[in-house]
Amino acid sequence: MTPTIETRQLIRRFPVGKSFFTAIDRISFTMQPGEFTAIMGPSGSGKSTFMNIIGCLDRATSGEYLLDGVDVSQLSPRGLADLRRVKLGFVFQQYNLLPRTSAVENVELPMMYSGIAVNVRRERARRALADVGLDEQHHRSNPNELSGGQQQRVAIARALANNPSLILADEPTGALDSQTSAEIMKLFLRLNRQRGMTILMVTHEYDVARYSNRIVSFLDGRIVGDEAVAHPAMAAS
Repeated sequence: MTPTIETRQLIRRFPVGKSFFTAIDRISFTMQPGEFTAIMGPSGSGKSTFMNIIGCLDRATSGEYLLDGVDVSQLSPRGLADLRRVKLGFVFQQYNLLPRTSAVENVELPMMYSGIAVNVRRERARRALADVGLDEQHHRSNPNELSGGQQQRVAIARALANNPSLILADEPTGALDSQTSAEIMKLFLRLNRQRGMTILMVTHEYDVARYSNRIVSFLDGRIVGDEAVAHPAMAAS
């Protein structure tokens, strides 16, 4: 089976004056289809830099990164943009929804950029919103008419719209209260278990990370821990 993510001796350095700072230091990492992995680590540990490289928003200084077997380092900027649109779905802490656009229209956006016909993308968007627990009334609502948890559900539906190989979630519960956070994480868990979605998530909260199948710990640009997770009963419900 081809891994969804495979990195080999990945290094990312940033210039600092006449020297450089190594944010990612020789990381070799593999993630299989259907995995749900959480990345944890203190500020400055390299987890966000790693996530940006995996999301094709940044390039490594050296090393290899393969996404579904495709060597990302060999792609042009246009090729990277095409890969992001087809292979990746993004969920951010701040939702990033268009404020004066309905929920269903927000979900349609990635499909519009992919050139999908209006009637097809509208049906897919409605189905994605239903998958995350939002009914027809919510489909017509603008983001400012929805709660934080509902807005994040719209963002997750948008990430699912093009049926990506990989969902990248960057602190997806960071702006939510504890009860809503649990609801969103149970949604991610259901998408992973029932639909087989492959999910890579960055979080600083261990209780959130425990909804995943695997926790990978970063420190000083390196992986210092990689453990399987036994799901608590609440997470599995």
